[in-house]
Amino acid sequence: MLKGKTALVTGSTSGIGLGIAQALARQGANIVLNGFGDVDAARSQVLAAGEAAAARVAYHGADMCRVADIEDLMKYSVSQFGRVDILVNNAGIQHVANVEDFPVERWDAVIAVNLTSAFHTCRVALPAMQNANWGRIINVASVHGLVGSAQKSAYVAAKHGIVGLTKVIALENATTGVTCNAICPGWVLTPLVQKQVDAKAAEHGLSDEDAKKLLLREKEPSMQFSTPEELGELVLFFCSPAANNVRGAAWNMDGGWAAQ
Repeated sequence: MLKGKTALVTGSTSGIGLGIAQALARQGANIVLNGFGDVDAARSQVLAAGEAAAARVAYHGADMCRVADIEDLMKYSVSQFGRVDILVNNAGIQHVANVEDFPVERWDAVIAVNLTSAFHTCRVALPAMQNANWGRIINVASVHGLVGSAQKSAYVAAKHGIVGLTKVIALENATTGVTCNAICPGWVLTPLVQKQVDAKAAEHGLSDEDAKKLLLREKEPSMQFSTPEELGELVLFFCSPAANNVRGAAWNMDGGWAAQ
């Protein structure tokens, strides 16, 4: 379905971003990976996913807090594959504290990575998408783009912001072949969420499995984690002809969290 297209997925060396990159590669898209950690393992997994479709994979280690790095990432993607057709803004970080105790530098970092970086990637990618009259921007928000949770002021503010940015970009391109939508997952068992599981296990003296159940019980009626693979399939839907007129959606995959 996506043979000849290029997809840039930020924060794609693990977790949700990696699952999305693998899904896109399976459909033939060339992939630009970005993130930290075990880059070689991520590249190998995406190459394996896209092997049958002859997808190619490149990597850029841009720090998504830095505008110059982001601009270089965009230029690199174009130099590797010609144009960014599919932009998935997935990079994210978290910090948990009450507002009065929230370190200012952590607030700035969460807003920069989770929200401001998406503005910069979009502003650079949009002209080429508009000229081609085809493009897909998918912003990985969160159920926290729809509802709040205590001690997550920066994250909730950023994710509400990314939902708003999604709507504006969708409206500005509503008569073109460029669409912009947001995905709002609930709990997905990524390294970021595993840290919260570990904290609950330590706080309450629970096993890993019981801590996971406690985490889910607090928010997610389905009592199950969504998976990176499921989110990857949703991204493929947004990239498909069936989603040509899906614009500005904040699509929650949250096990009923926001329905309560």
